[in-house]
Amino acid sequence: MQKDNELEQALKKCAVGFETGETVEEFAVQDGEFRLVKRKVTRRDIPPDIKAVKMLLDERPDDASLSDEELAAERGKLLKMLKEEDFD
Repeated sequence: MQKDNELEQALKKCAVGFETGETVEEFAVQDGEFRLVKRKVTRRDIPPDIKAVKMLLDERPDDASLSDEELAAERGKLLKMLKEEDFD
């Protein structure tokens, strides 16, 4: 069941968007030793994914009878709740 929880957390993270980073380091041989000569750090903001929001809403069995307006309100509540959660 841990895999299910990990998948749910990943889906929630995609639903609200997140920041990611990557570090690329370049080394060269200087004086017979490997030395760091260049480091590039890149940060990207991944926007919220509406498909992930829809999947989360689809998993809720009681939402099938809601109108479009009620679904939009539920979506807003869900997004607010997800933004308040800590994913770390």
